[in-house]
Amino acid sequence: MRTQRLIQGAVIASVYTVLTLLLAPISYGVMQVRVAEALTVLPYFTPAAIPGLFVGCLVANMLGPYGLMDMVFGSLATLCSALLSYRLRKRPGLVPLPPVLMNGMVIGSLLHYGYGVPLSLWACMGWVALGQAIACYGLGYPLLKILKGYSKIFK
Repeated sequence: MRTQRLIQGAVIASVYTVLTLLLAPISYGVMQVRVAEALTVLPYFTPAAIPGLFVGCLVANMLGPYGLMDMVFGSLATLCSALLSYRLRKRPGLVPLPPVLMNGMVIGSLLHYGYGVPLSLWACMGWVALGQAIACYGLGYPLLKILKGYSKIFK
């Protein structure tokens, strides 16, 4: 069972990293739609997704354009979001919400204060949250619904 969870986490981390880097032009910035964030619904199915998402985000941010602050704060935001999504697994409609709110606040603040993006704090948070909502609810929630029919793969 431990080996299976380790493999699940590694696959999730790999897919997250590859999706983020392949779609880099829309994965980073103030108005970003990080398609890989659709995977943040996976804690609904398995706790292995929590470290998988964290590591995937960490690696993507290591290789991305924003450096150390994004590696630390972006990855921690994803870790917190994954933990909260896992706790909300009894309410599937809310599973995608933590990444929307957490990344909106953390990454929006980071862009405004850490990188000096010349928009208001609220605008930075709003744009990031909008991109997250597109990824998490527009792509992630349908993914959750589809995978529910195949949930045996996560056992």
